[in-house]
Amino acid sequence: MPQIESAIKRVRTNEAASARNSSQVSAMRTAIKKAEQAAEAGAENADALYKDAIKAIDMTESKGLIHANKANRDKSRLSKRVSK
Repeated sequence: MPQIESAIKRVRTNEAASARNSSQVSAMRTAIKKAEQAAEAGAENADALYKDAIKAIDMTESKGLIHANKANRDKSRLSKRVSK
């Protein structure tokens, strides 16, 4: 455990940021899974869920939580599955 006050504060802020980041990535994964399941089931709201998933992917990419190539790969795979 750090002794210096600024290092103690840094630990606190890192924990908060880590929790925020992991929840965003988790929300992205959940949105992708919901869109895939809706596309497989032929649900009527599949287009809306697809748009939500794309938005979630773009948000996590813009915040630097995932790499740009991963975001593009995920969007490509998702659009391929939804179009079938």
